[in-house]
Amino acid sequence: PRLLDRCSDRSVMLSGSGVMALGLGLMATGPSLLTLWPIWFLTGVGWSLVQTPAGRVVNRSSNAEDRTAYFSAQFALSHACWLVFYAVVGHTSSAIGVPQTALYLSLGVVVFTWLASRLWPKADEALLMHRHASRTHEHLHVHDLHHDHVHEGWEGPEPHSHAHKHKAIRHEHPFVIDSHHSTWPQSS
Repeated sequence: PRLLDRCSDRSVMLSGSGVMALGLGLMATGPSLLTLWPIWFLTGVGWSLVQTPAGRVVNRSSNAEDRTAYFSAQFALSHACWLVFYAVVGHTSSAIGVPQTALYLSLGVVVFTWLASRLWPKADEALLMHRHASRTHEHLHVHDLHHDHVHEGWEGPEPHSHAHKHKAIRHEHPFVIDSHHSTWPQSS
């Protein structure tokens, strides 16, 4: 979508979440069916603004070799949430009414939108300068930015596994959590 060419994923997703909160808040007024249709449309627009960039966020948060697992986890988690919330919302709506349930959902969306705005940095750069301490470990690897070392000749074709040492470095590259980056970097 063209909107994502001009705006960050963060701003689009947080705005979409705000639109969903507004739609749910309007549902809490107990609108007529005729009024409810545009409110549903508005809520759907908010939902789309949140969901459309989600794939880009998952894509940017993973290495190519981990991407299938990341998308599978995102799919499983989102569908598990839907499974639980459809039942909870249905039960709550029948117990206290649709308007009151919509109000609680709207407030929940507001709280989680606020939380997301605090946890997701405004300056979410793909390239991050960070440090690595010196480290020796063993895992399957190919020679790349993190694996620039000399071989003795017995290691075999790449990818291969053997103990190897990483020297302490400070560098910048597209940052994802992986075996070499187990935590998000602090200022470096």
